[in-house]
Amino acid sequence: MLHVHAFDAYRPGSSPVHRLDARVKLVVALAFIAATVLLPDGAWPAFILQEALALGVIVLSQLGVGFVLRRAAVTMPFALAAVTVAFSTPGDALAVAAVGPLTLTLTDSGVVRLVSIMLKAWMGVQAAILLAASTPFPALLQGMRGVGLPRVLVAIIGFTYRYLFVIADEALRLLRARTARSGTLGRRAGGSVLWRARVTGAMAGSLFLRSLERSERVYDAMVARGYDGEVRMLEAPRLRPAALVSGVCALGLLALIQALARVAW
Repeated sequence: MLHVHAFDAYRPGSSPVHRLDARVKLVVALAFIAATVLLPDGAWPAFILQEALALGVIVLSQLGVGFVLRRAAVTMPFALAAVTVAFSTPGDALAVAAVGPLTLTLTDSGVVRLVSIMLKAWMGVQAAILLAASTPFPALLQGMRGVGLPRVLVAIIGFTYRYLFVIADEALRLLRARTARSGTLGRRAGGSVLWRARVTGAMAGSLFLRSLERSERVYDAMVARGYDGEVRMLEAPRLRPAALVSGVCALGLLALIQALARVAW
């Protein structure tokens, strides 16, 4: 029995976004991410319009603006990895600092690029969270096949997602076994840092071996049930005109924002 649900991002609902065809949602989400990445640095009105579009869909989905924004905020520390662009982009100097033999110059163009990168990452993750939270994973896989992704690629994505739960549950069993054997139930595990590192390394190795063994058992069970290398799915239903119109309108708005970002701003 699995106990780990952290990877399951789907939140059931009956909103128009939940009911929308998975193929349309997938195409629009990917188009939104691509359009966000393509926005020119410093085109702040376009960023505002893009975020307004995202917030409008979030409200329509009834998932909760706070829910999506909180989850998207976890990307900010990773986006800060691009902080070097603030010092490497040519432009007017805002501040100069000496760090050992290096002289770092903070430029206005660098700050604009850094802020733009962070906003793009934040908005792109919002689209991914909205897609995952409003679409059951089997429907998402079916949508991937419906838009023409290779069957093998869809199968790999499906297996990877499903067996993340299995590996995480194996890790929980290892943690429980360590707690039971170290007499630290309800308390923080003792020992020196070296001891903890050694135990963690042993647990990682054991998890790898258990994962291999588990994968072999799972594969044998699949073969015994007729698996021949192809994951079969039900045929996707016909695309309804309303879903098609919704997708075209969303793509049109994204194209309009791109045009305004390059012409008006």
